[in-house]
Amino acid sequence: MISTEANAAHYFVDRHIPEGRAEKVAFREAGSGRQMTYSGMAKAAGQVAGALARADFRPEERAALLLLDTVEFPQIFFGALKSGVVPIPLNTLLAAPVYDAILRDSRATILFVSEPLLAAVAPILADNPYLRQIVVVGGDAPDGFQGFSDFLREAPEMPTRAVSPDEVAFWLYSSGSTGQPKGVSHIHSSLKATADTYGAQVLMIREDDTVLSAAKLFFAYGLGNAMTFPLSVGATTVLFAGRPTPKDMIATLNAEQPTVFCGVPTLYAAMVAEMDATGPARAPLRVCISAGEALPTDAGTRWERHMNVAILDGVGSTEMLHIFLSNRPGDVVYGTSGVAVPGYDVRLVNEAGDDAGVGEIGELLVNGASAASGYWNKRDKSRATFEGVWTRTGDKYERRSDGRFVYCGRTDDMFKVSGIWLSPFEVEQALASHASVLEAAVVPMRDSDGLEKPKAFVVLQGAAPEGLEEQLQTFVKDRIGKWKYPRWIEVVDDLPKTATGKIQRFKLRDVAQ
Repeated sequence: MISTEANAAHYFVDRHIPEGRAEKVAFREAGSGRQMTYSGMAKAAGQVAGALARADFRPEERAALLLLDTVEFPQIFFGALKSGVVPIPLNTLLAAPVYDAILRDSRATILFVSEPLLAAVAPILADNPYLRQIVVVGGDAPDGFQGFSDFLREAPEMPTRAVSPDEVAFWLYSSGSTGQPKGVSHIHSSLKATADTYGAQVLMIREDDTVLSAAKLFFAYGLGNAMTFPLSVGATTVLFAGRPTPKDMIATLNAEQPTVFCGVPTLYAAMVAEMDATGPARAPLRVCISAGEALPTDAGTRWERHMNVAILDGVGSTEMLHIFLSNRPGDVVYGTSGVAVPGYDVRLVNEAGDDAGVGEIGELLVNGASAASGYWNKRDKSRATFEGVWTRTGDKYERRSDGRFVYCGRTDDMFKVSGIWLSPFEVEQALASHASVLEAAVVPMRDSDGLEKPKAFVVLQGAAPEGLEEQLQTFVKDRIGKWKYPRWIEVVDDLPKTATGKIQRFKLRDVAQ
């Protein structure tokens, strides 16, 4: 049924004013002192909607958001939802040719871009056939561009548009961990669905919480952490606009005193390495969460020793909008992804499409209300991923006898050694638990007989000790099995990753061939 209440902007923005939160801080920026109350956000979002309508941007047109995590992000995102324009948050770490492909694929007609990011897209803007307007956020707008304050000047506040709960609200582009990003469309009701499930029943977000998410707003995990979940209960979010280095995150924890911290495995591993040397951060954390890739056991246990709070490791996807399989408060088992989040059903299927039994490896399928409506302009991929109520995740898992799920790797990353399926993640986790290793990635490489065997790329903590390769091979044999050890080990400065922290193993496979 079409109604104003079905618009996600009503639930996450408008209702807070009559509920008495008008003067409460919704967002504050770490380091800058800038902040925005709930009433300020409602007013600004209404002005963005009014400015879009005044400039003749109509419902279902697309607005690309190439924005840092500043207070303007939620204003523009929810302002677009209010007006019916479809916002598309973009990864802020891409190269100009990728932005060109995404802007052309989405046919966005307006681009909001943070001033520090303008140079990244400037080379491809003049030739774009769809963009009618470019709005620069923060700093001074160069000639030929409009500044955000000018875009809003004297714009009327537009009331929230009535929509269907099933109407497309926004898009996200997939992280590109297996290749070119894909446009994923989500409907208005999906945002509240994630808040009602993971946000309320696993994270157990509260109005008195202060949330800090190292994961950025432009991708699904960060959008839920720093916007959907806090706004669902009237909490406060600390926005961090810069690159979340371990030192900066520790300093921000100390300065901002959040109660909820949201990170990714790579960052947690780097932060515990930093805290090993400098001591723990001092923040009143009651819960920490992780997603993006499976959290190594060593990173979780070391974090808990430093911070006296467990990390709730879980798995989600752009297609499902947030986490649907997770550990829970008071029930954390590192090395597993926990169990299904309330409101979601999961199943494992083998290569024949039959349900996999306990102890067998299968592809994870998930059913829940936050599933995307499909991929833009990718019909075959949509049909392969979205099968009725089930969404294929592309993740391989094993279900233990206690009902917990153990991550084995991406479907594309699994390979057989001596006729037995090998989980790259299992080998990576074993390597990462060695004192000399910060992180690792494992891919197949063919030996002189043309048979696939594991090759490891490792990032070290400090200098390489004498005989490192033999040490690591023996270490893995003793930990997880003699046939699983990496036959080759290459030390690298860093691993190729998406902006969400996922290792791009397909790039390493190309190197290993």
